Amino acid sequence: MDPTSARELFEAFVEFERDDSASVAVLWGEGGAFCAGFDLKQAASLNDGDSSIDRLSFDAKTHDSHSRAPMGPSRLELSKPVIAAIAGPAVAGGMELAMWADIRVMEESAYMGVYCRRWGVPLIDGGTVRLPRLVGQGRALDLILTGRQVLATECERIGLCEYVVAEGEARDKAESLAREIARFPQQCLRADRQSAIESHGMSVNDALRNEFETSKGVVAAEGIAGARRFASGAGRGGDFTDI
Repeated sequence: MDPTSARELFEAFVEFERDDSASVAVLWGEGGAFCAGFDLKQAASLNDGDSSIDRLSFDAKTHDSHSRAPMGPSRLELSKPVIAAIAGPAVAGGMELAMWADIRVMEESAYMGVYCRRWGVPLIDGGTVRLPRLVGQGRALDLILTGRQVLATECERIGLCEYVVAEGEARDKAESLAREIARFPQQCLRADRQSAIESHGMSVNDALRNEFETSKGVVAAEGIAGARRFASGAGRGGDFTDI
């Protein structure tokens, strides 16, 4: 990832967020690799004390240039889900991009790892925040401190990814999941997603209050209509093909 690519990826996700016709995004890497991190050759050209990274201060909810991270969108707080389709390496900043997504689909030969550990480059795209939330502090510190390779099977076992698929099938699986998610009533889905994300760090009472405040308008907007569809026979016998 270089600054130009980071800006373009950031702008693509801002456009996705603003597009009312788009419900779910799939993030994938062309050419058999998800992302090997920030371009260290680009980083090597910086002068000591360069302030370009410091200028990337942000408000993650503003969706403007000040919230762009070195890897692009990893500081954005979107209202809609993103699925990462991972082939090959998702390491260093690429791993941080993968963790930014809501769901990760990895091919059998794909892998993650804090490879930047070897070069003195810190995790500044959410890695130290999201990794402990996904796998727990002990496992997160193991991966952060050792920088070791984490194969797809281990990623699935420890909760760093949700699906492992055969070679060449990550994007197809991710797009299949995206289509399934996009079928559901979206206001309800986004409210539940928001509550699950925002509850981190809250007391149980505060999280429950936040859950209610987030979802209280959804019943009138979508829930009553959905209940009427069910009452009229939709979904009976576990058949959800026509919801």
